[in-house]
Amino acid sequence: MSGDGPRVRDRRRRVRLRLTGRRSTPRPPAPATPGGIRVQVTGVRVERAGRPVLDQVDLSIRAGELHALVGPNGAGKSTLLAAVSGDLPLAAGTVEVDGRPLAEWSAVELAMRRAVLTQRSTLSFPFAVVEVVRMGRAPWAGRPEEAHDDAVVAETMRRCDVIRFAARPFPSLSGGEQARAALARVLAQQAGVLLLDEPTAALDLHHQELVMRIARDRADAGDAVVVVLHDLALTGAYADRITLLADGRVRAAGPPDTVLTAPLLSEVYRHDIEVVPHPDTRLPLVVPRRRGPARNTPRTEE
Repeated sequence: MSGDGPRVRDRRRRVRLRLTGRRSTPRPPAPATPGGIRVQVTGVRVERAGRPVLDQVDLSIRAGELHALVGPNGAGKSTLLAAVSGDLPLAAGTVEVDGRPLAEWSAVELAMRRAVLTQRSTLSFPFAVVEVVRMGRAPWAGRPEEAHDDAVVAETMRRCDVIRFAARPFPSLSGGEQARAALARVLAQQAGVLLLDEPTAALDLHHQELVMRIARDRADAGDAVVVVLHDLALTGAYADRITLLADGRVRAAGPPDTVLTAPLLSEVYRHDIEVVPHPDTRLPLVVPRRRGPARNTPRTEE
C-alpha cells in the first residue's frame, strides 16, 4: 500500500509520537481470556444540564461477544457508548477496561485496548482515505507492531471495500463511503474492544451486511464488540447479547430470544411489533404490524 522510503516512514512515526503525547513506555494489553470481561459498567449515571440521560446502568462487555445496544430514539444508546469510551464524564458509577478504571490508563494505553467509531467523522483537512485509515495505527508508533502498518492498512481497507478510492480526499466521499473509511481506521487500530455507534446507518443493504459480518468476525476472533443499532433484524441475526435501553435505563438484557419478543418491543417502541422466525434460517424477523393499504381493484367489463 505504500512506497514510502524509510526517511518518510520515520518522519511519520515522529509526528505520530508527538500527536499521541507519548512520554513513557505504555503497557500493551495482555491476551484476552475467551468470555472474560473486557469492559465493566457499574451504576453509571450521566447528566446533561442537570437532567439524567442515563441512570443506574450496568453492562458487561465480554471477549468473543457481539453486544448490541438497541432502543428507541433518545433511549441513551450513543450516550452509553460515549461513557464507555471515556468521552463523557460520569455523574455516578464506574467504567473499567481490563479491570482498571478508565482514568488509570494513559491515552495511548486506552487506545491500544479500545477503538471507537462515532456516528459522524469530520476532518478539517482533505487527507487521502489511505492516510485516514493509517491514523488508526498511531497507538502502535515506536513499537514492534509498527512494522505491520502497511499490511494492516491494506487489509482493513480491503475488508471495508474502500481500497478502490484509497487516494481520494476523505471529504469527497459519499456519506456511506466515509462511514466505511472511518470503520477501516477503527479496525486498523487493532484494539481488542470495538465500540461502534450506528455503523450501518448510512449504508446500503450490501454494505450493512458487510459491516455486520466484519463485526461478527472480530467477535469470533476473540474481540469484544459493542454495536449501537436501530435495525432489530440485523441485531437478531448477528448479536450474541442485546441490551435494550428505554428512557436512559436498561429495560432488558440477554440473548436475542429473550430480548426480541413482540410484547417487550411493542411496549418499549410504543408500536405494535411482530417477531417471526425466518422460514429458512429461523433468525428473528422484527417488523412493525401494518394494515394493508386500500387499493382500488380494476373493474372488469361485463
